[in-house]
Amino acid sequence: MDTVDMLPSRIRELRRDRGLTLTQVSERSGLSVAMLSQVERGLTDPSLESLRRLAETLDVPLFDLFRAEEDEQVSVIRRDQRRLVSSPHGQIVYSQASRSGGKLEVLEAVLEPGAVSSSEPRTHSSEECVLVLEGQLVVEVNGVSHALGAGDSCYFSSTLPHRFVNPSEMQARIIVSVTPPSN
Repeated sequence: MDTVDMLPSRIRELRRDRGLTLTQVSERSGLSVAMLSQVERGLTDPSLESLRRLAETLDVPLFDLFRAEEDEQVSVIRRDQRRLVSSPHGQIVYSQASRSGGKLEVLEAVLEPGAVSSSEPRTHSSEECVLVLEGQLVVEVNGVSHALGAGDSCYFSSTLPHRFVNPSEMQARIIVSVTPPSN
């Protein structure tokens, strides 16, 4: 089964495992019951922000919403088989380069020219390292901007409000490593 096709049943499974009703998930996530019902029935695709809210509410890393149970000690993920998640307008696309369920999450991301990873800086309980492969990136951490070019990296505590900004007219391609995987 394709991981995108798996999403509705995985969200329903996680919600039920936690003994939550759609109304409780709605209240905790700020998403409407109608929208949650449509997501669980596979009638609509949630935005990146909605997925973040669901992951937070269900207390799982974001990409765990897409995973089947895996119990492998070695995992190979082919480039064309990576799970993808993008912002509503496609300004940033994340591609999961590590398997779900581990202690480390590795993502490749492409940030469009002039785009931001989220409208407001976010926090989560992790540590993060971002490496710029191509282009330019500003990493905003706790109100301070750190300008990076190709080959530069930035390590920070994700408990500090942060986001990524592409200040240039070219795409920025980055690798983001997060431990433990974030919601």
